[in-house]
Amino acid sequence: MHFVDAKGILTNSGGRCGMNLYRGCTHGCIYCDSRSRCYQFTHPFEDVEVKRNAPELLEKALRTKRRPCMIGTGAMSDPYMPCEEQLGLTRRCLEIILKYGFGAAVQTKSDRILRDIDLLDAINRKAKCVVQMTLTTYDDALCRLVEPHVCSTRRRIEVLEQMQARGIPTVVWLTPVLPFLNDTEENIRLILEACARVGVRGIICWMGLTLREGDREYYYAALDRHFPGLKARYIARYGNAYELPSPNAAALYALFHSFCREHGILDTPDDCFAYLNEFPKRYEQMGMF
Repeated sequence: MHFVDAKGILTNSGGRCGMNLYRGCTHGCIYCDSRSRCYQFTHPFEDVEVKRNAPELLEKALRTKRRPCMIGTGAMSDPYMPCEEQLGLTRRCLEIILKYGFGAAVQTKSDRILRDIDLLDAINRKAKCVVQMTLTTYDDALCRLVEPHVCSTRRRIEVLEQMQARGIPTVVWLTPVLPFLNDTEENIRLILEACARVGVRGIICWMGLTLREGDREYYYAALDRHFPGLKARYIARYGNAYELPSPNAAALYALFHSFCREHGILDTPDDCFAYLNEFPKRYEQMGMF
């Protein structure tokens, strides 16, 4: 990893405030879109860039922000990579969010988030906190191949269960669903049943994969290592397309929407994002005085 002083930390897009404390990742997920060349990395992806002044920048931004809102993190780089254990940037930023009465929407694949469960609980009691967890395959053996340096899906489900026990709402990212690998009704149903059991509020789902320059080459190299012959099948079906929907997408979406509606789980991206970004009105009004 290497350190930089960032010029700013909060971004605002479509009314959503977000921050990335790290740039790059060491989880090794074979499908990671953040590897794509369009993001213009000037350093190796695994040489994580650390925005060491992020807490100071965040405090300055929140101190002068008139209306409290939800602050998202984890969209581009996981805030709970191994380096977070040593650096604690995510924790320091969560403490600032709590101090100024803002909300937090944290996205991760790591059980390291449990270190901060008391802090997340405090944010949720004072304003609102939503923990987002990515789940792709219920098969632990496949999980170790496609997400090699992160905890298993079943461990992530345990994390969701512990959040639920604290009353911290959760949203699951059921994506990507990789063609010919985890795009089976059995896999989707097992994940959905786990989500219902632990009381997730919503699920953001894409029954397919996206690939572009940089990401595509890394993904195909992984297919050659772990699933010989599968790359040729991808190329024959999808060519160089950006969106690679599962051949089973129609049936899987039908299962997904039917299950979610039966169990009262938000099942559209619009509904999930609206929930993630909605700041409780009673706290918003208090923050104006």
